[in-house]
Amino acid sequence: MAKTRVHDLAKEFGMTSKEMLQHLSDMMIPAKSASSALEDAYVMVVRKKMAPILEARAAEIEAAKKAEAEAKEKAEAEERARAEAERIEVEKRREAERKKAEAERARAEAARKKAEAERAEAERKRKEEEERNRVRDNAPKSVPSMTSLLDQIAQQEKILKAQREEQAAKKAEANNNGGRGRRGGRPQRSGASGATRSNNNVADSTPVSPEKAAKASRGKHKGRREEEGDRYSRMAKAAEEYNRERVLEEARASVEEASRESTGRRKKRKERRQKQAAQAAKEQAIEEAIANDQNVAEIGMVKVPTGSTVAELAELLNVPASDIVKRLFLLGSPLTMTQSMSDDLIELVADDLGREVKVMTKEEENSFTFYDDPKDLLPRAPVVTVMGHVDHGKTSLLDAIRHTGVAEGEAGGITQAIGASQVKINDRVITFIDTPGHETFTAMRARGAKVTDIVILIVAADDGVMPQTVESINHAKAAGVPIIVAVNKIDKPGANPDKVRQELTEYGIIPEEWGGQNMFVNISAKKKIGIDELLETVLLQADVLELKANPNTFASGNVLEAKLDRGRGSVATVLVTRGTLHVGDAIVAGMSYGRIRAMLDPKGNTVKEARPSDPVEILGLQSVPAAGDEFRVFTEEREARALAEQRALKARIEEQNRVKHVTLETLFSTMEDAEVKELNLVIKADVQGSIEALQDSLDKMDQSEVRINTIHSAVGAITETDVTLADASNAIIIGFGVRPDAKARAAAEHQGVEIRTYSVIYKAIEEIDAARIGMLKPTEEEHQTGSAEVRDTFKVPKAGIAAGCMVSEGEISRDDNVRLVRDGIVVFDGKIASLRRYKDDVKSVKAGFECGISLENYQDIKPGDVIEGYKIIQVARTE
Repeated sequence: MAKTRVHDLAKEFGMTSKEMLQHLSDMMIPAKSASSALEDAYVMVVRKKMAPILEARAAEIEAAKKAEAEAKEKAEAEERARAEAERIEVEKRREAERKKAEAERARAEAARKKAEAERAEAERKRKEEEERNRVRDNAPKSVPSMTSLLDQIAQQEKILKAQREEQAAKKAEANNNGGRGRRGGRPQRSGASGATRSNNNVADSTPVSPEKAAKASRGKHKGRREEEGDRYSRMAKAAEEYNRERVLEEARASVEEASRESTGRRKKRKERRQKQAAQAAKEQAIEEAIANDQNVAEIGMVKVPTGSTVAELAELLNVPASDIVKRLFLLGSPLTMTQSMSDDLIELVADDLGREVKVMTKEEENSFTFYDDPKDLLPRAPVVTVMGHVDHGKTSLLDAIRHTGVAEGEAGGITQAIGASQVKINDRVITFIDTPGHETFTAMRARGAKVTDIVILIVAADDGVMPQTVESINHAKAAGVPIIVAVNKIDKPGANPDKVRQELTEYGIIPEEWGGQNMFVNISAKKKIGIDELLETVLLQADVLELKANPNTFASGNVLEAKLDRGRGSVATVLVTRGTLHVGDAIVAGMSYGRIRAMLDPKGNTVKEARPSDPVEILGLQSVPAAGDEFRVFTEEREARALAEQRALKARIEEQNRVKHVTLETLFSTMEDAEVKELNLVIKADVQGSIEALQDSLDKMDQSEVRINTIHSAVGAITETDVTLADASNAIIIGFGVRPDAKARAAAEHQGVEIRTYSVIYKAIEEIDAARIGMLKPTEEEHQTGSAEVRDTFKVPKAGIAAGCMVSEGEISRDDNVRLVRDGIVVFDGKIASLRRYKDDVKSVKAGFECGISLENYQDIKPGDVIEGYKIIQVARTE
């Protein structure tokens, strides 16, 4: 008798094979797998014992079906009710619209009939008026309804033609009648003459009565008069016709000349209007540029961001992108629509298209460009920053300068918290920035801020040139501002100002007395020695620079400091560089905007306006700007808001696309994604020897594939400046025998910069070398997983040809790459579409088991073929 398999029995009861096996185990019926066959006796027992389960399940199914049917019926009823309600609503709406349309049509018909009646009445009155005013005479009337002189001429030509035809017909008829009379009369005249002659000859024989002779004479004179009258009439008609033809020709020529002149005048008027419109647009652009203090020479110049793609450049220039792609191909630099272009390529393509462009850097995009007429510029106060090494007397110098101003009764009482101060020397004002650290100076310069006119480099005479002194020199040179050296602490024992001058010559700072361009002043900040001379030197340098600004325009400048005050909101310290800032002005500072509610001067007093080189605190911004952000006044607050929101959106997009800073752990994946094989390092150590040893070990590493760049190395603790530099260069900070200070740790944590500190030099070398090796491209190796022999093939619906295989060695996995080998030749290399045992999908099949395999996008499988499975494994390089 036929046996029943477990999985067929499970299907009968509507459960899985696993559940059926569990029930069989509870009933003590032997069954190992879903394919196990059961005797009929066991099947009867199972059916008997599981009948309640089957009935309960059937009841559940029936209840579910009934509930589903009820829910469906309810939903259909609701749908029908809703559809009926919608239909009724639509019918009501249509009926209302129909009534409304009918009413509209009725109103329109009534209006039309009324208009027609009024028009007919007006026409009747007009005709009556014309009939009353018509002159009743026999003079020829002008041809009515003529639209132009040419129409009148054409009408006259038709009339003349009709008259000529009529006259020709009359003339022909007259000639016919006259010919017959002449032919009939000549014999009579000849006879009469003959008779006369005959009568003369034979007068005596045939006498003529006097009455007959007189009558014959009268008839003769009458015929002559009629003939002369016809001749005069013909002459008059000919003259009239000639005059009329001449008038028509002259009129036709005049009309043609007028038409030509009219066409030429229209063309000239159109060209003149276009020229006037272009001139007006140009004048308007010039007026707008002057109103916005922009350079008139830059009108029409297209501003293109650096690194723009082909599509972006085409949009800015308003030309088809295909034109730019074609020109790039001819230049030998074929690029796609989404590839970035270099600045030189942008300028070349724009020049070829006849357009003038200006490539803008990121700093220039977020900055404003202004143009001031030289005659509007007035002198302004210099802005000075004090820089130097720690404990060389920067703060003492500022205190001494402020106290000097107070002692002279000039602008004193400086508020340190405002971030800037002003002193008055010899009736002239000098503005000092009270945050003299080169870290802030660099951070502001990185944002494009150039607020400093002069840098005072302070160096202690007893200490000489120190690391931060060198950094200050480099930052000042990068900003392109003149340097005045103040040699401080000349009153201390062991002070040697000449030694300071000698050391500074190594960094390009050469005194004027030695033939250089830098002014040196010996001072003592604590004993207030040389302070006046230093300030006079600053004023002298300012005179050399000829510092000027336009105060009679809208204000612009830079943010020095900004903070969030609990009571006052966003408070920003700004330095005005041009124009005059007023209370109530709408300004934009970076991504912040607002209207100025109040302004405070350095002494804390409320002011109404601030002129160039004046530092003030402003209140009213809706958020806190960043130090170094440029601000500008707008006439409308909505313009300021739009610009700030646009900058904020751009900043968010750049933040999303910004590459995260690397660490030694994530160096491999980060560099692999960015396709950059460089490792930038900032090295700080306790002594110079450690830096040289570490640098020498790094130079000995193999840098053929990965280059190690030491962008900065110095002796001393890890400072916030090092973190800023690493952030800008995407570098890792290596510290040997030193530790970061609190500000540096906070900045590194905020900006995501990694700091590694070591006390043993070989540990640093090992970790850097391991990171370098991890950046090397791994090698790929092929690993054989197994092989299967094709025993037979069969067709599977919706899948195609499948192979019935026996795994001969290894293990075939669903994720493996496979090759189909036939007679030692590889005929297919690809992926497995499906892997099955019996009817179940499996992940892998080991050696000795049968399976069914179908290949991805390949059907030509034959018995005897061998399917080989393999994997590609990436092996990290050790060197």
